[in-house]
Amino acid sequence: MRANLDRPVDGASDTRSDIRVTMERQTPPTVNQLRIFLALTEELHFGRTAARLFISQPALSKQILALERTLGVKLLERGGRAVRITEAGEAVRHEARAVIEAVHRLQRVADEHARTPKAHVVVGTVGAEAAMPHFQAVMAELRRLSPGVSVESRLLDLVDQFRALERGAVDVVFCRPPVPNGISVLHLTTEPRVVCLPAADPLAADPAVSLSQLGRFDVVSFPPECSQEWRDFWSVVPRPDGTTVRYGPIVRDVETMLAVIGRGESIAFLPAAARTLFPRPGVAYRDVTDLPPCTSGLAWLAERNDPGVTAVHRAARSAFPHARRSASPHRDGSA
Repeated sequence: MRANLDRPVDGASDTRSDIRVTMERQTPPTVNQLRIFLALTEELHFGRTAARLFISQPALSKQILALERTLGVKLLERGGRAVRITEAGEAVRHEARAVIEAVHRLQRVADEHARTPKAHVVVGTVGAEAAMPHFQAVMAELRRLSPGVSVESRLLDLVDQFRALERGAVDVVFCRPPVPNGISVLHLTTEPRVVCLPAADPLAADPAVSLSQLGRFDVVSFPPECSQEWRDFWSVVPRPDGTTVRYGPIVRDVETMLAVIGRGESIAFLPAAARTLFPRPGVAYRDVTDLPPCTSGLAWLAERNDPGVTAVHRAARSAFPHARRSASPHRDGSA
């Protein structure tokens, strides 16, 4: 008789499962789960995301599954270690980013009012800037000069590199100038620009080319959200010989750019470091004899002077004492 009393009634197991799912959905997602999800949507690869976040892949998968159960939707399509974002995942990604940015603003306000504030700085990088020696040098000086400053890194695309600054999603950005109005920049290093063109094109057989030889190519087009000055500089407009520049597909990030070039649809002008940082099948990098160089820059909002930004700026000045500062006019037109 006792065994019969202990045995679950038919349907009781399903009922407990339903209750557990309901309770999970009533529990809001954690900030950590949202950070992990956003990192995975940027990397689109479980292995790279786990390495970036310094966690194991099983722990990463567990957090993503927990987030999906909490929200009640499938965020990702899994194919081995690679992933694809679902339609629901795209919608959630936008809101998750807004939540993380709100948490960052909240933390900044709290730090500013704390008795002994600990500076926190969100550092944005574009492309492979985080792998560049100037980035590593500034970060090393920041750790040496301001060991109490905590650093959060965020990868940005070509559009977001300056817009993230303007909306407060990041505090500073390691970028490639020119910068829009209202943003200050410290020019850290100077390097040549090269052309990235389809490897199958006969011109790729030459070790160096001139701008006039490139006039027959379409140049990748950048989104209109990028400033006109920035688009013109990286499209090399105007050309010395007056050639009208023709534009190809719009690209928002370096990987898409390289894919477009590999298909033979366009060319692009990039910093010389791209040779080693972005080797890809189907593309070739060549010197351009009459192309002015570019600079690497540390950018921040001109009106920002909080402890985190000040600490990074001081570290950059220490690492590069001859760095040149320039400031675009404020958005209201003042200098």
